[in-house]
Amino acid sequence: MPPPPEKPRPRITLTGVVARIVFHNPDSGWTVLKLETEHGRLVGAVGRLPGVQAGESLKLEGRWQRDPKYGRQFQIDSYSNLEPATLEGLERFLGSGCLPGVGPATAKRIVGRFKEKTLEVLDREPERLVEVSGIGRVKVGRIAKAWKEQRLARDALIFLQQHDVSAALAIRIVRHYGDASVSVAKSNPYRLAEEVSGVGFGLADRLAQKLGLGHDTVERAAAGLLFTLRRAANEGHTYLERDDLLERAASLLELDAPRLQEGLASLTERRAVIQKDILERRTVALSDLSRAEISIAQRLRQIQRAATVPVVSNVEAALEWWRKHQGLELAGAQEAALRQALSEKVMVLTGGPGTGKTTLLKGILDIFERKKQRVLLAAPTGRAANRLSETTGSTVKTVHRLLEFDPHTLRFRRDRRLPLEADLVVVDEASMLDVPLTYALLQAIPDRARLLLVGDVDQLPSVGPGKVLQDIIASGELAVARLDEIFRQAEASSIVVNAHRIRRGLAPVEEEVGADSDFFFIQRDDPEDVLRTIKKLVSERIPRQFGVDPKQGIQVLTPMRRGLLGTENLNRELQALLNPVLGSSAGASAGPGAESGAGPSGTPRLRLRTADRVMQIRNNYDLDVFNGDIGTVVASGTNGSRITVSYDGRRIDYEGQALDELVLAYACTIHKSQGSEYPCVVIPVHTQHFVMLQRNLIYTAVTRARRLVVLVGQMRALRIAISTRKEERRQTILAWALRQNS
Repeated sequence: MPPPPEKPRPRITLTGVVARIVFHNPDSGWTVLKLETEHGRLVGAVGRLPGVQAGESLKLEGRWQRDPKYGRQFQIDSYSNLEPATLEGLERFLGSGCLPGVGPATAKRIVGRFKEKTLEVLDREPERLVEVSGIGRVKVGRIAKAWKEQRLARDALIFLQQHDVSAALAIRIVRHYGDASVSVAKSNPYRLAEEVSGVGFGLADRLAQKLGLGHDTVERAAAGLLFTLRRAANEGHTYLERDDLLERAASLLELDAPRLQEGLASLTERRAVIQKDILERRTVALSDLSRAEISIAQRLRQIQRAATVPVVSNVEAALEWWRKHQGLELAGAQEAALRQALSEKVMVLTGGPGTGKTTLLKGILDIFERKKQRVLLAAPTGRAANRLSETTGSTVKTVHRLLEFDPHTLRFRRDRRLPLEADLVVVDEASMLDVPLTYALLQAIPDRARLLLVGDVDQLPSVGPGKVLQDIIASGELAVARLDEIFRQAEASSIVVNAHRIRRGLAPVEEEVGADSDFFFIQRDDPEDVLRTIKKLVSERIPRQFGVDPKQGIQVLTPMRRGLLGTENLNRELQALLNPVLGSSAGASAGPGAESGAGPSGTPRLRLRTADRVMQIRNNYDLDVFNGDIGTVVASGTNGSRITVSYDGRRIDYEGQALDELVLAYACTIHKSQGSEYPCVVIPVHTQHFVMLQRNLIYTAVTRARRLVVLVGQMRALRIAISTRKEERRQTILAWALRQNS
């Protein structure tokens, strides 16, 4: 059993002077420092302290904790600056390097000249610094400017943190608005939610109420409407019907209809939203999202209609060459699809597992490459790109890399002005494409090129807004090849057979436990029994029977993050079982680690340990790691503020705010598994996840496995999921827009 959790330590206050900065991440504010307390002791402290310098006097709020490697240290929850209490402290502060050209010697002369009035002079009469030997007028100007910027930034950071804005978000706000941070926050805090990444409506609304800006304002109504549309986008919608939007916003804001209508008029006037009538319904959409979706329809039509040179002059000869070259005969649907791919400018190729999509794609690539056509292959995620590269033997990039995303400007280099150099662009796992990424992709494809979208339309739609692949197929306006026939060699796999049964709304064929099969359902009604069974399967039964490494070869996939059978608890349980900490009854030490992976719900962080399986949960272009990448922790650094993760042998160092982009990955959500394959998949299926039970969720989970699928839970829950189709509920306009452009 894992050791019992420690009791929370009492919150206390420490005051003292920063003796030295051991480590500081300027992006996140994460700092490790040595503090000389008012009693003369030197103690270690860690936390987010943006802009803090050696020599500063601080008041720290937090708790003592014991790090397994670095011993006792103070975990900082919040802090405030104190004016240096002594002239010596003032000298140390000014000489710490916070001001250009001011070192310890110059700081000593400044304090020696102005004594206790030094800070007052810097604030109100910086020109008097010329009275200090060695400081000329040019240097005075540099010092005065730096001092003003530092004080304004610090005042803004302190103001924001006093109003419950986290240090990391406060840094983003100050970087965005600079000197105007406080004035913007005070005059219209809702601008923060619109203009600063990571600041949500809830935070802006709490800040507004604390500042006494009123409940019934047009600004609040407009901000709440925008938040409602963004939340709908997170649910996959690209628009809401006007009445539905107003009803949702009224529930959120507790405002009456006239005020909300004023807010909507304000948003429409400043073009933050677009209202239009679609199929006799008044719709409202975020402007960028609406323009992107309409543009996708227009670009697909432009590419489809643009003239281009035929790939082959004789399709029959090309097919005959490929049959001889590969020694293969294509099925009727495959051959028809290959003919389409050689003649159509824009085409969708869809089908489930075992239907021959990969074989057909290889045929398309062989013929295009033999004809010296420039072919570019891409996929939405790194894992999907690696899979396609392995199956085709070709170079495959993520869509972001294909379009040459610049993390500094947050823009793609490839667009209409600098299009891709390609005759054919192939995008695999196209069901994962959302509206913004598809828009960027189509901007970069030249009119003369061909586009082939390959994917399984019955899988989950994209995490982002839209259902691009489904809408293209549903429009009936572009060429679609659907492969439904399961090939003989795939019929031996119960995974493939049952995946297709699930896709058609049929229950899977059950196998007896212990039978020679690759698909099992284990009935467990109680959630605690489901959890116990999963732990036994992962740690003992599957490794023993199938010879699979439990850390690297088995992936638990679950519908949700929360609850007993959600990722958060499953990861906690599986980490304790598979990678226990020193002193636990489960086994040997995995060593110290870093705290990471605090979820949006504010759940306690899990400590990552050496040998843990972890997942990157956001794209990080600076580190060159991407959402969904899975790696292993191979080292941890000072005070748990730095760890190293290996991704297929490539070592990436994490520190500060980047640590929040890592979570344990013994279990992950089914949505996060899109585009991946694992040797063995274990799936809890229980009515505890009722809100998420749907056919394409189970279908996606099952099709992630290469060798083994084990479902654990209630057959009732599985039948509910298989009979429930929710994907059509996404409100999008792409299919409509394609028909309008016909």
